[in-house]
Amino acid sequence: MKALVLSGGAGTRLRPITHTSAKQLVPVANKAVLFYGLESIAAAGITEVGVIVGDTAEEIQEAVGDGSKFGLEITYIPQERPLGLAHAVLIARDWLGDDDFVMYLGDNFIVGGISDLVDEFRTHRPDAQILLTQVADPRAFGVAELDASGQVVGLEEKPENPKSDLALVGVYLFTPLIHEAVRAIRPSWRGELEITHAIQHLIDSRADVRCTVIKGYWKDTGNVVDMLEVNRTVLESLDRRIDGEVDEHSETIGRVVVEEGARVVNSRIVGPVVIGAGTVVEDSYVGPFTSVAENCRITDSELEFSIVLRDSSILGVGRIENSLIGRHVEVTPAPSVPSAHRLVLGDHSKVQIHT
Repeated sequence: MKALVLSGGAGTRLRPITHTSAKQLVPVANKAVLFYGLESIAAAGITEVGVIVGDTAEEIQEAVGDGSKFGLEITYIPQERPLGLAHAVLIARDWLGDDDFVMYLGDNFIVGGISDLVDEFRTHRPDAQILLTQVADPRAFGVAELDASGQVVGLEEKPENPKSDLALVGVYLFTPLIHEAVRAIRPSWRGELEITHAIQHLIDSRADVRCTVIKGYWKDTGNVVDMLEVNRTVLESLDRRIDGEVDEHSETIGRVVVEEGARVVNSRIVGPVVIGAGTVVEDSYVGPFTSVAENCRITDSELEFSIVLRDSSILGVGRIENSLIGRHVEVTPAPSVPSAHRLVLGDHSKVQIHT
């Protein structure tokens, strides 16, 4: 069995971060989202992985390499433009051959991995198996309709009037029959080959399409709110570890990780928090659900429920929260500006001014 990991796409919902970085490499608890997926694939016993890459191919390849650090063998498959998930299957046809495969969206995050799902697929080997989860607003997702017995009878892509609240999670398992389906469909109104249409083709052809409704945690990390929420979830599983330097005037409370080479000086750290290697936190407070990457500097500031990427500095700016701060960023106080009122008043005016 092989794995096809999708790591193209522009990441428009994470701009401006993704103007200069691949969305799959934005870190959660100081590790790229994509890496969690690759580790889940390796844990499921799959070693051959094809990675679909687009405009950020060079950055993805530099970060992932040949896959050996994950116990994987990586093959990169270029996609000129993001033309849909089914298009990714289409262009990977030669590499996939006649093997079964799992397709994994590189910006998705699933707590607990995919090992049980892969084992279930290998045991029963339906033509396709999809993951579903209940969501508050299914209009933003591919949505499944089930019959009374729990069988998949229909799929819709981002419907205006959803027939259920069951959204497709970004993990799919297929036999080679899917290749016939992706060749049979036509582009949607978005100009993309939709994987929901390909799976619907299988359903209409009376193929064996099964679903698993997951109760665990899943997030599409495509926007800042979800990225911060995933960061919170991962940090909650931290084990306390102080490998760096924490001086006698500092306090660390709870699940705090201070990486080797990091320094905490006259500061208070309340976990769960991770402080990356080479980072200096001085005269500051870093509160729960915050990850600070390597080689950052936090001075005379407060930071909570945030992600700070590498080589950035936050200096003397009071409190920051619910924020995603990119690489090589400088956050400093604005210069003070004298306050004044400019008035043009007519005769007999009465003006009250708060001073």
